[in-house]
This record gives sequence, C-alpha cells and structure tokens, in this order.
Amino acid sequence: MLGSVETRSVSPVFVGRSEELDTLNDALARAAAGEPQALLLGGEAGVGKTRLVEEFATAACRRGAVVALGGCVEIGADGLPFAPFSTALRALRHALPGELAAAAAGQEEELARLLPELAEATPTRATGRHDEEGVARLFELTARLLERVAADRTVVVALEDLHWADASTRHLLSYLLRTLRTGRLVVLATYRSDDIHRRHPLRPLLAELDRLRTVRRIELARFNRDEVCRQIAGILAAEPDPAQVDDIFERSDGNAFFVEELAVATHEGCCTGLTDSLRDLLLVRVETLPETAQRVARIVAEGGSTVEYRLLAAVARLTEDDLIEALRAAVNANILAAAPGGDGYRFRHSLVREAVADDLLPGERSRLNRRYAEALETDPALVPAAECVTRLASYWYHAHDPAKALPAVLDASVAARRRHAYSEQLRLLERAMELWDTAPEDVRSALRPVDYTEVYPPCGCDPATTPLRYLDLMAEAAVAGRLCGERERALKITKRALQLLEDEDDPLRAAWFWTRRSSLVQALGRGDGRHELAIAQELVRGLPPSDVHAEVLGDVANWAMLHAPGPEALAAAERAVEYARMVDAREIELNARVTLGSLKVDAGDVETGLAEMYEVKDQALKEGFPYVAGRAYVNLPSELESVGRSREAAPILEEAILFTQRFGLLGSEAWVWANLSDSLHSLGRWHEAARAASSAAHRGPSAKPLGTAALCLACLALGRGDLPEAARQLAAAHDYFGTHDPMPQQWLPLARIAVGLAAAEGRLLDARAELARALDAGIPPGTHRYAWPMVLAAATAEADARDLPAGDAGRAEALDRLHGAAKNLTTGAPVWLAHDQWVRAELLRAEGRDTPDTWSEVVCAFEPLERPYDLARVRFRLAAALLSDGGDDERNRATELLRLAGAVADHLGARPLADAVALLAQRARLTLGGVPRQAPAPADPVEALGLTSRERDVLRLVSVGRTNRQIAEELFISPKTASVHVSNILGKLGVSGRGEAAAMAHRLALFPPVTGAGGN
Repeated sequence: MLGSVETRSVSPVFVGRSEELDTLNDALARAAAGEPQALLLGGEAGVGKTRLVEEFATAACRRGAVVALGGCVEIGADGLPFAPFSTALRALRHALPGELAAAAAGQEEELARLLPELAEATPTRATGRHDEEGVARLFELTARLLERVAADRTVVVALEDLHWADASTRHLLSYLLRTLRTGRLVVLATYRSDDIHRRHPLRPLLAELDRLRTVRRIELARFNRDEVCRQIAGILAAEPDPAQVDDIFERSDGNAFFVEELAVATHEGCCTGLTDSLRDLLLVRVETLPETAQRVARIVAEGGSTVEYRLLAAVARLTEDDLIEALRAAVNANILAAAPGGDGYRFRHSLVREAVADDLLPGERSRLNRRYAEALETDPALVPAAECVTRLASYWYHAHDPAKALPAVLDASVAARRRHAYSEQLRLLERAMELWDTAPEDVRSALRPVDYTEVYPPCGCDPATTPLRYLDLMAEAAVAGRLCGERERALKITKRALQLLEDEDDPLRAAWFWTRRSSLVQALGRGDGRHELAIAQELVRGLPPSDVHAEVLGDVANWAMLHAPGPEALAAAERAVEYARMVDAREIELNARVTLGSLKVDAGDVETGLAEMYEVKDQALKEGFPYVAGRAYVNLPSELESVGRSREAAPILEEAILFTQRFGLLGSEAWVWANLSDSLHSLGRWHEAARAASSAAHRGPSAKPLGTAALCLACLALGRGDLPEAARQLAAAHDYFGTHDPMPQQWLPLARIAVGLAAAEGRLLDARAELARALDAGIPPGTHRYAWPMVLAAATAEADARDLPAGDAGRAEALDRLHGAAKNLTTGAPVWLAHDQWVRAELLRAEGRDTPDTWSEVVCAFEPLERPYDLARVRFRLAAALLSDGGDDERNRATELLRLAGAVADHLGARPLADAVALLAQRARLTLGGVPRQAPAPADPVEALGLTSRERDVLRLVSVGRTNRQIAEELFISPKTASVHVSNILGKLGVSGRGEAAAMAHRLALFPPVTGAGGN
C-alpha cells in the first residue's frame, strides 16, 4: 500500500464493517473486469473511515492492485489546491514510474500542475495558459492519465478527508466521477459527515454525485457494543471487563476513535478518561461559537444527556430571544441538536458534552448544578416525573452541597431499588457513604432506616425512630451489590463493615454481615462459606429470637441442603421457619420454607414438600418478594425433576425465565435455564435442551449453573456418540464448579459423565476408578437424583464389558460395590424405583444372568414415565434378551421393541443406540417397519470397517486379550507380522490401543453374541 497518510489506530484487530468491506471488494472485482468504480465513504469523525480504507487497501494489494492514497490538508478555512490528487499521483509515479511516464507523455507541462515532478526539466512549465479551457484540459488529461495507467492493472485511488478539500479538488473529483468510462480503476473518497453542515461547500457536490448511478455512497455507522468490546480487546490485548466495556460504549456512543482514546486513557489511568488531544479536538468547534452560545452549551453540558427547554431557560436566565439565538447558533454548528420529541436539546455527541463539561471551572460547575437543583426543587414539573428524583440527586451532588445531596441521593437509591435497578442503587449508596461524614449532624440524625433501607438488620431498635447509621447503608449496599452481580464490591463492603463492628457490641448486626460474607465467598470461589456461617451461628447462640437469628438458621439449613443434606439439615430448616414466624419475618420465613420443602422432597415426603414449595412461590409473588420467588422458581422445578415429573417442571421453568428477566435476577435466571435443559433432556426434547443449556452460559455471574448446563451438554453429546464434545463439556463443567466448594449435586453428575465417557472409549479401569472416587466421597441422604444415574452408568459399563478378559480382575469387587450402593439408595418415587430395577438388571447382565423377564419388569417400570430415551434403551435390552431365546413369539415382540427404540434413537440423534438397534436387527435378520431398516454396516460389519479377512482374525484374538505372540502361534504367522496387523487395525478403527480396539469390537458385537447397546 502506498501513500503517506498517517493513522493512529492502535488496535491490531479490524472490527466489524463486513458489509462495507464487501461493498468495496465488490467494486474492486468490477474494476478488475474493466468497469471503473466510484465510491463515497462518509461517517462522523473518528468512526473508522481511515481504518476501513486501510483494510481495503491491504486486501487490494494482496490481489495485485496498486493503491495510491491522498489526503486533503486543512489550512485555515480552506485546503491546499489539489492536495489529495497530488499525493496520489506522486504515489503512483513511485510505484509505476515507467507506466506513469508513458501515460503522461506529451502532456507533462499541463499535468505538472498536479504533479510538479513530471516537468522538472521543462523551464517553461509555469507559463501555461490560465483560462477556463486550461482547467478543463487539465481535468481531461488527469482523467485520461488515470485511465491509461489503469489499462493493464487495477488501480485504487483513495482520497481522504474530502470535507477539507479546496474548490479545485472538489471540481476535479466531480469531473472524474462523471467522465471515467474505461480502465481498471477504483476512485474512493472519504469525508466527515458530521462536518457537512448546511452551508458546507461539499454539500452541493454530494447532492450532485448522489444523482449519478455510477457512484455508490457508503455511510459508516458507529459500532455496537459487541464491536466495541472486540475493539477494546484488540487495543488492550486482553479480554476487557464487561463493566469497562459498558462504560466506554456508553461514553463513546460507539465511535471507534473515541473508544480507542477512552480505552487507552483508562489503561493509562487518566482520571477523567479524556486525553488533552481529544479534549482539544472536541472543543475546537465549540470555541468558534458566539459567547452566548458557548455559555448555553456549557449549561447544557452540565444538565445531562438531554435538557428540557423550560429547565434550560430557568437555568440560563436569558431573555427568550437571546436563548433561542444562542441555541440556533449551536445547532447550526452541529454542536447541539433537538432532542427526540422536540422538547429539549442535547449534544450531538456525548463526548463533546463531556469535553465541554470538563472545561468548566470548578466553581462554575458547582454553580450551574446548584442552579439546576434549585430550579428543579422550585418546579419539579420541569422534567419528566420519573427522572426528577434521580436528576435532583445528581445536581445536588455535583453542586457540592452535602446537606442537600445526602437525602436526595438516598431518595434516588430508593427509587432505583423500587425499579430493581440494583446497579444504580449500589452506585447511589456508595455516593451516600461518600457524603456521610461531610453532611451536617442534624441532617444525618433526621434520616431513618425505614425510609431508605429494606435490609436493615434489627438490633433491638425501632427503624422508624432510630437514626440511620452508616452501617445501615453498608448493609443495603452489600445486598444491592449481590443482586446486580457486583460481588467483589459487595464483599469489600462486608469486610469493611465487620472491621467497624469489631469495636462495637452488636452481635446481631455482625452475624448478619457474616452471613452475607459467606454467600459472597461461595459465589466468588473463595471457599464454601461454612466458616463464615459458623461464626454467625455462634454470634446468635443464646440470643432471643430475631430476624437475624432466623436468617442465620435459614442460611445454615440451605448450606446443609447443598453440602450435607439429611436429617440435620431438615431440622435446621424447621427451626429457621419457626424462628421467622415468632418474629413475624415473612420474607425470611418464606425463604426458609423453600429450603424446607426441598429437603422434605429429598427425604421422601414428596407431596408435602412440593405443596410447600408451590405455596411459597405463590405467596412470594403475591406479597412482593422477588428474590424468594426466584429461589422457588429454581428449586420447585428442580425437585419436580428429581421425582420424575419433568413435564410438570418445564412450564414452570419457562414461566420462571420471564419472571427472572423482568426482575433482573441474573443468578436465578442462569439456574432456570440450566434446570430447563435438564427437564427437556429427560422429556426427549434434546435440541431444545441444548439451546437452554447454551442460554445459561450467557446469564448470571455465577459459574455453578454454567457447570450444570455443561453437564447437560456433555450428557447430550454422550447420548449422540460425540465423545470429544462430551469430554470437552465435562472439562468445562469441572472448571465451572472448581474445587473450592464441592457439593454432591456436582460431584455425582460429574462422576456419572466421567464413567459413561470412559466406558464409551473402552477405558473400563478408568470408569471403575471414577466410580470408586465418587463412592469413597460418600452418597449423602437425599441425593438419589444424582446417584442413581451414576450407579446405572457404572453398572452398564460392567455389563457391556462382560466378555472382555481385561476387566475380569476387578469385576467382582466393582459389582459388589454397585450392589451395595444401589441397596442404600432410596426408591421413593416411581422414576427411582424404575432406576433401581434397571441397575439390578444391568448387574444381572454383567453376571450373565439376565432374562427376558428381568428386562420386562424394567420396561414396565419405565413405560408410564415420560423418559423416551431411557425407555428406548431398556426396550433394546429386552429385545436382545428375547432374541437370545429365539422363539417366533419372542422374535415378533423383539421386532416391535426394536422398531420403537430405533424410532426414538433416530428422532433424538442418539447414534450409538440407533446403530446398536440396526445392528441387532440385521444380525437377527429382522425387518423393522414396512421397509427393511438400513443398518449402519453391510452384512459383514467387520468388512465395513475396512478390515481384511486376516485382520478380522487378528481383531477377534485381540478382542479376547491375546498377545502378539499368542496371535502369531494361533494363526501360524510371525510375531512381527502379527504386530503389523495390529497396528493396521488400530489405524483403521481410529483407536489408540488394543484395549480400545477390543472395546469397540465388543460394542459393535463383531464376534460374540449381541447383548448390549450404547448409551449413557
């Protein structure tokens, strides 16, 4: 790429602009075919025009084009004559000296007006004719010069900053774009659209060119948030913090140059976020306004993103005529614009407003804000009612009047909380804490907790009469931080509060903060939170019943439900409910009842527990406790799923999505999506389950629900036979869950997937090791929902490996452990009774003692349940058992079972099961349905694997555990030849070792009688 235009891009990543770049590349392709192209690229200052031109030029050079760049240069109010054309022609002469000289031959003197170097040896070059014909001739010669240079190669002439172009440049460009007819030429010109005001000289030219069908005009829009995020990541060479992205996106309005400046300024620690160069750039046009218009601009800058006309008039204190004239001047200069709706004014770009505001003197800024606040206090109707409280708080705060600002900021925090705007609430509460010490004592003493906080932890005082304390603000801020996902900030607040409480005798308040610290430590991956809860429990021990006491007991019960469920957890939940009722703490009571209901279901008292949770959900919605309702929306369908009532759970979860989104409960929403994926998987709606699991990954700040979603995706991948994807999702789940806070609802499903994956890959010993680790960790009471599938996966693995000699050594021990584990698991719901029968059938199969009657009982147990995949798997097992007997009735029944199982497998995309069904039907010479089912392999499945007859014999011996020497002896070949055959077999099967090859042979039933199926 040629030219001398300097750029300031620091991001190595080109972001967005795919559509615009496609348009430019299309023009390049058309030009290469001999059709000249003309394009105008417009966009506001800093939006990325130059970067787009750079990317296009680079791509054009890679395609063999010659690119010549030229830029207009501003000097005073006008530009250098023909400056961009001179620069571009100079670049062409440098790149193609012979071609340009030949094209200019005989016309050097005239063309030297644009490129003096062409006539350096001609002494008379300055004496040319100066008339209209001379200008026309120059224009024509220039056009023909470019056509001749571009006759045999593609040439791109890019002219930048056309808004600074002199009149001659504009006229020449107009001529070129109207007269070019031949040549492989692209002419591209850029301009700042925000500089083209009504009287700008470029405006008529743009209107003229718009009428030419040969000219394409591209308007470059600002970046969206995702593009801003990618740009910042490229600048910083690191993934930016989402809050930083939000801040820069809001302040830059998506302008690429401003994003760059703000990102660099933030990275370099600039306190204002604006560099001097950018501030000067933004202020230059403001300073050209009349003084009154500048004054109005300063007032608008301090008033907010939009200032209503009546409010502006009250603050400006100008006559109406003077105010309107000042506004007109600012609008005509593209500094201000009428706000949507026409009721006020705003800056055309937020960073211009920020630059003007930053240029205010400290006293000037506070004075303007006081004027705004006083005007708004006098007449609140000057602004929309919904904005009054918040704007008044902002004005008083920036007026540096703590006496007025503190109550105003607290009022605004209450308004934010009522709208569930917890991020804004946290910001306002932090501002209130900042103002606290500077506000007069009489102002602070007049404030009451009941007016400004909802989480006031009682300490024997009446919140309606007791003055608001600094610690009350910290408590409210800690909760707001948790609700908006700012857990790190919330944890810092709780730590600071506990430091302050070290000097006070206030055990209830300290206990309250310790419970908050417990939940934050868990959420941030700093531990399991048990230590913090133990301190809180010790602080309230022996104290009279109170809200805090009840809440501590509730948190202890909830912790036990997740980490150590059982009778003690149930008792703790009952005590929490009892204490909450004693002190009439309704929200705490309902929250504890969610835990109590869950524990009752897990303990086997299913209907009582579910009824409790249904009632809590309805009451929380009715009485306005969104957090408790969010918990109920997560736990109730989870418990329904745990007892096999997936169809009842799914609509509740879909309702929960709308609820959590409405109230901004990000953590609950992530859990809802994860739980929905589980229920949809059970119901056989696998595509929807995958979408729900993916949706969980985009919600909430907590990693735990993302781990649950990853487990669902791993389970789906395992069922579909995509073992690499299953392994990837299993690893992701491990990462999401971490090691700091182990829970049975995590380690048991992890073990289940790990066992299934190891078995599918032929790693029986690894599957046994995974099972042993899970059983050694213990299966707490009430975790049967997670334990049964894990035990089933291990039992299935043992049964599938029954004929593998490699598994003989540890089989007896593994089966004994599985029998013991199954014996200790509850069967209190039909789904778990069915799993109990399934596990026992698999264990009998592992011992070679299963019969059609064994599997008939399992099928009968699953038929009433809404679990199509599980039913298909056990139907397959029954069909295999029936075919072992070989009677006609059994064959007919097996045919129908395989038809049903195959239909489900095909619908779900469960390839291992579908292949097993087809293979079993083929080997038994069964026709499934009206048309013979196409098996996944030809009549000889070994042949389908690409194995020769000799390799088939070798694989048969490998599958029963023979060594190379034993194979050689049996087949009368040398051990070296046997080794070569084994290596070929491993390559054709795509496995890494003899054990995997034997496992594959067994899974595909290549040699022994068919007895098993894939699955998880």
